Amino acid sequence: MGKNPKMNFTVQNKLIIAGLIFSTLLIMAIAVFVTFNIQKNLNESYQNFGQVISKTLAIESSDLIKDADKTKTSEILKNHSDLILKAHKDIVFIEFRDIDGNIIYSSQKNNINNSKKLSIVVSSPMINNSDNSGLGSVSLGLSGNLTDKISATTRASILFVFAIVWIVFAFVILINTYLITRELKILHNGVKKITTGEFGYKIKAKDVSEEVMGLFDAFNDMSNKLRIYEMENIEQLTLERNKLKAVLMSIANGVVVCDNNDTVTLLNDHAKELLELQGDQLINTSIKNYVDSDGKFCFSEKIDEYKKLSLEEKTQKPVIFNINLDDKVLKSIISPMFTQNHEYVGYIIVLIDVTRETEMDMMKSQFISNVSHELRTPVTVLRTYIDTLYNYGNDFDYESQKEFIGTINTEIIRLQNMVNDILDFSRLDSNAKIEKSPNDISQLIDYCVKEVEALLNENNLTIKVEKEKNIPLINCNYDAIARALTNYLSNAIKYAPKDSVITVKLYNEPENNQIVVTVRDEGIGIAPEFHKKVFERFYRVENKTHSVKGTGLGLHLVKTTIEKHHGGHVFVNSSPNHGSTFGFTLPTQD
Repeated sequence: MGKNPKMNFTVQNKLIIAGLIFSTLLIMAIAVFVTFNIQKNLNESYQNFGQVISKTLAIESSDLIKDADKTKTSEILKNHSDLILKAHKDIVFIEFRDIDGNIIYSSQKNNINNSKKLSIVVSSPMINNSDNSGLGSVSLGLSGNLTDKISATTRASILFVFAIVWIVFAFVILINTYLITRELKILHNGVKKITTGEFGYKIKAKDVSEEVMGLFDAFNDMSNKLRIYEMENIEQLTLERNKLKAVLMSIANGVVVCDNNDTVTLLNDHAKELLELQGDQLINTSIKNYVDSDGKFCFSEKIDEYKKLSLEEKTQKPVIFNINLDDKVLKSIISPMFTQNHEYVGYIIVLIDVTRETEMDMMKSQFISNVSHELRTPVTVLRTYIDTLYNYGNDFDYESQKEFIGTINTEIIRLQNMVNDILDFSRLDSNAKIEKSPNDISQLIDYCVKEVEALLNENNLTIKVEKEKNIPLINCNYDAIARALTNYLSNAIKYAPKDSVITVKLYNEPENNQIVVTVRDEGIGIAPEFHKKVFERFYRVENKTHSVKGTGLGLHLVKTTIEKHHGGHVFVNSSPNHGSTFGFTLPTQD
């Protein structure tokens, strides 16, 4: 048995259904409104009818009893009432009262018409016409059967009329919709034939409107022209495609051709080799779905970034990025692809294997940065202490000389350890992990300040340390954080004016689960537009009033140490001629 096709509601279907629902509700509302008004008018008329009857009965009764003996009044009224009750089935009861409100006669006591329901009660006074004196009052109870019958008949008639109107309205809409849909389906089928390559297909339809027939004739004409165009150009197109494919296959770099829907339409052998593909594995699939051996989407993010660019931006500046595929690094360049009429039809991804170049650049940059920067501070300390002992050694007593030699020995040991650890430290710019342990940052600050004391004395500078109490232990690599803070201190000493104060602060931010370390100098400061760049590799801010030699690697290594390997954040607050504050944060929780 075949499955029932799933019902799809188009916008047109939804509008038709909405129109039917709206018209139904409107017709129902009108019917209810009309019925309500008719019922209201009937009730008012019935009330007036009862009032007329009661007044008539009051007049008739007044004439009967005005000259009658009071002992016979009740009998007279009873006989008169019985006649009226038998003649009028809508009257439930009749009740007469004297001028004092006492009941003279009531048909309810005689159980006449008491089985009928009571709808309304009306009263009228009985007046003696000869002297206009009051004789009492008469009350009538009406069942409302007459209005019920009229109301029921009216409602049925109205509902029937409105139901007929709705059915006719709905039938007209459905017929009109069917006719329009039938014509659209014929045209839709014709378009589907064209999209599948069946050029020359002609629509044959009868009993359609003149306007639609004109549309069908135009479609048939277009289909015929497409068939002629296909026959004339298919050979030329095939030749051009083969030429293009031959050129792409001969290119040394990998080439992936994608249409505007990210579907791979062509790729050369070198691209298959770089992407580790077999045969036509990627053809007719989305390039965004390509993943490496770890299941990571290699192209998806950058392709989304590329597609957000305007056509002018795509043309002027291709998107360039690297992807890591197992042990290879592929430089990828995304460029737009146009027809001869400059119509955008997709994009081309050029893949270049830059694995060796990347490895060489990384090794060279790591070696230069580590050797040129990390050895500078201990060498400077050693030079200062040795120079002091050499020139002024005789001016110090034995204990002072011993202290100096002890510091020199400590720095030599540190220098030796630093040389031995150069390869390990070079991993800061790689994906390797460094060992961490709980450390007291307060004690680490004291150690770093002591390390740069000699440099302070050369420039007659003072370091002021402000530390909050109860700072929690931080899980970090002690030597790496010490090198980062020493770098901040060294830079502050370089740029601080003589006889100024360098302020080091340590405080806790429990609301952010982090501690903050800052180093402030009173130097020349840095303009805001350079704040982000100072942490880039080899970048240095130079100006006319101050220029300090160096490689520009220090702050980059601080950023790598803090952010990449410790999950913290580096920052700088500075403005020209107002000093600089460099700082970093470290998380108190892993």
